[in-house]
Amino acid sequence: MSKRKQRTRKKKADGSRRVAWRVGSLVLLVVVAAAGYRFWHGPSAGSDSSRLAGRWQRTDGGYVLEISDIGPNGQATAAYFNPRPIHVARAEWKEQDGRPGLFVELRDVNYPGSTYTLTYDAAADRLEGIYYQAAMRQTFDVVFERRK
Repeated sequence: MSKRKQRTRKKKADGSRRVAWRVGSLVLLVVVAAAGYRFWHGPSAGSDSSRLAGRWQRTDGGYVLEISDIGPNGQATAAYFNPRPIHVARAEWKEQDGRPGLFVELRDVNYPGSTYTLTYDAAADRLEGIYYQAAMRQTFDVVFERRK
């Protein structure tokens, strides 16, 4: 075989290796970027966010919070009753210190922007946190237990 043919074959082989190396590097970069994004912005693997869904009752009264439709990007659907329905203006969840947390804003008569900021306690299967009563400008420690 002539030296010219050998050089041509070697160049083709080197070019194929370079393309394979670049494609492999690109795939690795995409995988690392996706994992990094999920780590910083999304729920972690094994997240208990789905455990937020359910019917919850406050331990100090008949206040009921129903959570459903837990979405991957922090969306949640909430209904609140005392004992009649109170309009929920906003409901969203996110992880806080490795635990799912829930924020609910109420906007109705006697509830001008009152909020719940709650964290899920997996060991006790309950929501605990702070209720801000906007009309009185006061905060209260609250606990919600799952209604069976």
